[in-house]
Amino acid sequence: MTTLAEYRSLFDLTGRRAAVIGAGSGLGEASALALAAHGAAVTCADLDATAAQCTADAIVSESGSADAMAVDIRDAESVDALFESSRFDAAVITPSINVRKQLLDMSEDEFSRVVDLNLRGTFTAMRSAGRSMAAQGGGSIIVFSSVRSQVVEPGQGVYAATKAGAVALVKTLAAELASQNVRVNAVCPGVVETPLTEQIKADPEWYQAYADISALGRWSQPEEQAGAVVYLASRASSFVTGSTLFVDGGWLAVDGRYTPPL
Repeated sequence: MTTLAEYRSLFDLTGRRAAVIGAGSGLGEASALALAAHGAAVTCADLDATAAQCTADAIVSESGSADAMAVDIRDAESVDALFESSRFDAAVITPSINVRKQLLDMSEDEFSRVVDLNLRGTFTAMRSAGRSMAAQGGGSIIVFSSVRSQVVEPGQGVYAATKAGAVALVKTLAAELASQNVRVNAVCPGVVETPLTEQIKADPEWYQAYADISALGRWSQPEEQAGAVVYLASRASSFVTGSTLFVDGGWLAVDGRYTPPL
């Protein structure tokens, strides 16, 4: 029989190390702080080395364990260097960009920029983390997707395609690495107040419309996504792989529609 002490320790990450790509801001920063708060030693990775160091410094200032690395998710050598730098029990992959245009107005360059970071970059990070964790015999890979993997609106086509593609990659890698004890899961937020959503926040009507779409009637803060990350990195989710965890305030549970001012 499992004891109460064992249940209490389910979310304890003491002695484990996590890599968070995109830790300089937004969802990555919140994920890094939350993992450190539960005992993990965290490598804060970001294209912006200064921002990554700031997150690491914030963790250390509260007696946590963290370091920082400059990592470009679009550069396989850069990502490989991260996963060769240490043994990681968990990897969190957050970086994304968006170009909000209707498909007929989207240039090939804009299409490529979104796909290159959101889909190819996510694949590159998953591949590197997966190779490392398979070799060591276990680990947890956590990929940030979006509700846009399931539902779309005008101007979100390419972004949505990359997020749906990320979910497909998560399911595939979960199937391929299960025998090596590597779990792979996706977190799908609704609308979150991060640098990625500055364009929406700047328009009061658009901002309120997104708040009203969800069942909870408001935006998420980055820290409200961090619990899902801690769960998926911990022993509490030891039988969870290939799953998509929606942290969307009920966005997909209710019927809403808004056409943004593109």
